[in-house]
Amino acid sequence: MAMGTAVKKSINAKTWSRERINREQITKYLNNGKCFIDDRIIEQKLELNNNPDAQKVRDILAKSLAIETLTPDETACLLAVEDKKLLAEMEQTAGEVKRRVYDNRIVTFAPLYMSNFCVNDCVYCGFRRSNKCAVRRILSIDDVKKETEVLAGQIGHKRLILVYGEHPKSDVDYIASTLKAIAEVKVKTRCGVAQIRRCNVNAAPMSIEELKILHEAGIGTFQVFQETYHPHTYRQLHPANTIKGDYLWRLYAMHRAIEAGCDDVGLGVLFGLYNWKFEVMALLYHAIELENKFGIGPHTISFPRLEPADNTPFTQNSRYRVSDADFRKLVTVIRLAVPYTGMILTARENAEMRRQIIPLGCTQTDASTKIGIGSYANGSDTQEGKKQQFILGDTRSLDVVVRELAQAGFITSFCTAGYRCGRTGDRIMGLLRSGKEGQFCKLNAVITFREWLDDFASPETKAVGEKLIKKEIEEIKVKLPSFYQLFMNFYEQTTKGQRDMYF
Repeated sequence: MAMGTAVKKSINAKTWSRERINREQITKYLNNGKCFIDDRIIEQKLELNNNPDAQKVRDILAKSLAIETLTPDETACLLAVEDKKLLAEMEQTAGEVKRRVYDNRIVTFAPLYMSNFCVNDCVYCGFRRSNKCAVRRILSIDDVKKETEVLAGQIGHKRLILVYGEHPKSDVDYIASTLKAIAEVKVKTRCGVAQIRRCNVNAAPMSIEELKILHEAGIGTFQVFQETYHPHTYRQLHPANTIKGDYLWRLYAMHRAIEAGCDDVGLGVLFGLYNWKFEVMALLYHAIELENKFGIGPHTISFPRLEPADNTPFTQNSRYRVSDADFRKLVTVIRLAVPYTGMILTARENAEMRRQIIPLGCTQTDASTKIGIGSYANGSDTQEGKKQQFILGDTRSLDVVVRELAQAGFITSFCTAGYRCGRTGDRIMGLLRSGKEGQFCKLNAVITFREWLDDFASPETKAVGEKLIKKEIEEIKVKLPSFYQLFMNFYEQTTKGQRDMYF
């Protein structure tokens, strides 16, 4: 157990919960006393735009291609499209939007679950406090380092998303200490030294004061998923006597994070809790709200679907489960509506669905994924429902996923340079909208891909990767001639074992 964790055991969770919410840090962001989500207006816009003509849809697609955020009415029009030919055009345009902003890069990461103690009682979650079947655990600092050694030194990940339950055992001090521990881990590889270079955090909403602590600790993207934006449904699924039962405290988590200095924030919905079209519209309203208030939208948007969880009947019985066809459509519309944002597809989806969805505009995906507490270090490939928040759909290795992406023409990027160079927040928005960010990232993608191939790839994956790298270098020579010589200098040093070189 980490130093200090044993002391936290004695903290009364109910007392801790009562002190979490600061109402002034909600009301300060309201618009004339009202929040930016109005379910009646969203429903009206979906109804009023339910029969768009083809030319109107194509005009909207042209706006997306210009990397401009769509309006709610425009987004509602796209959600209403049923014509198969128009849907195909939408999917094609979504893929082109992604290429204009992010090129052919896919970023990979792994989730690292740090604790599953939680004071909340969400009816769809395997970690809810009333689930007496769940096996509870929190990683000690030594445990965190062991997990990191596997993720960085054996698999080859450079990015993690750290996941924490809402509980005094895993408070902001614990989160900061785990960030520090991960940063200290360095592991020798076949040709160099590996380490995690970026830690994003998926945690409960926090106060501005706590978020400043995380910012100073070197947090990457701060993720808080609203789960469902529909107020009535939210109240039904999140008991009122819990912290998470406060809709507005969660809704304004991103406002507080940006004010605290966390430039990059990640939005998300758990699709399957309410009508998926409503949720897509609400995600757009959230993006627009952040743009208007702070000049920056979400760094990422995630769109997980509800998956089975141990001893959690709701996951099997939801009336709003999203079909595969509707899932394709919602991913397409999110890409078109918020064209600059990163889009995260997770291993909740099975391998075949991920093959279908990635070309629709996704920029990030996980691999070699395990979500049991301590699962990487113990070496088990068996999913244990009592130790997991839900059941994964795809547990393929990073090596297999990288190979498959390369065969499909995608280069896996392990780059984290932009964040360390200050290309974050409002500084990155202009670069993304203009496509210039993709130029830096193309150079860094090839260099970091070279790193990973030499340090971790199987012979089969390395052979596929070499062909792709050759193609990418030729493209750099033609499209970015002013960078070519410096790039080749960095590339050659990387082949000789130098690590973490970037533009």
